[in-house]
Amino acid sequence: MINKELQYQNLLSQIESLIDKRCEWVANYANVSAAIQQAFNHWWCGFYMVNKNNQLELGPFQGPVACTLIDFNKGVCGTAWAKRETIIVPNVHEFEGHIACSSESNSEIVVPIIKNNQVIGVLDIDSQYFNQFDDIDKYYLEAIVKIL
Repeated sequence: MINKELQYQNLLSQIESLIDKRCEWVANYANVSAAIQQAFNHWWCGFYMVNKNNQLELGPFQGPVACTLIDFNKGVCGTAWAKRETIIVPNVHEFEGHIACSSESNSEIVVPIIKNNQVIGVLDIDSQYFNQFDDIDKYYLEAIVKIL
């Protein structure tokens, strides 16, 4: 089995080569969610983007159907948006205000995407397993959103 940090290093190189600045954001974000999913086989991996109504709206993702809109400071995604920082939740069932889009999700990491000092969206990854995410995930997922 490949070490997680090595998997992320390989993934980061792959994503850097996948990003095409000539494309609209949706194409790049779709490829990034697919690449992460292919590397790690999470329960759910995708993006929510801040829309004109100041809500997080479902963007490109891999996995089962998901919530379409999330309000500011609501759930893990809305909280990461409000705090402007990555949130790791070892057990989503213990997170006050968790939005249960799927009962299969047990842990989560959400990384805000910040451009020009504004949060424009979040990268959200859910796992069927408890305690799935750690500082290695945080470090590399933050590096991934910086290159978007």
